[in-house]
Amino acid sequence: MAVELLRVRGAEDVKHARELVWEFFDVLRHRYPEMINDIDAYIEDQNVAESLDDFLTWFSPPVGECFLAIADGQPAGIVMLKDLKDGSAEMNRMYVRKNVRGLGVGRKLCDAAINGARDMGFKTLRLDALHRHVEALPLYESVGFVRYHDTDAVGGDDARFIHMKMPL
Repeated sequence: MAVELLRVRGAEDVKHARELVWEFFDVLRHRYPEMINDIDAYIEDQNVAESLDDFLTWFSPPVGECFLAIADGQPAGIVMLKDLKDGSAEMNRMYVRKNVRGLGVGRKLCDAAINGARDMGFKTLRLDALHRHVEALPLYESVGFVRYHDTDAVGGDDARFIHMKMPL
């Protein structure tokens, strides 16, 4: 299967990216039914709908980036970078559609995010994941992310939230 990575810039790519973000949240709701209220509160607190409406303002340099994976001509995955205003970027909303998991799409997205963050001059890349992200957590560790404790991050001391970072 041929996989291509694109930096989201055009209207069609933005449309696909938005669809994948909402699909990602639907998957979270399904995987974490006990956390639906938390997920919805996160969506509201993070102004997800607003940032997706003004996509290129939030997810293109110098304040962010979005990589879209295309597998055999179809949108297959996404990862986003967000400037945390402290020399760090956050890698977030990484999502790979189920039909292409296990084919290296997630690794390609991780590599693109890491290299994109370096290219944008960030010194650290951070992420937060939920504890049942069984596909993603080993991948994150394999590319160099390490777990750390952060009471100020999303989820704070809640053990369901895994905080990870890597120097760039």
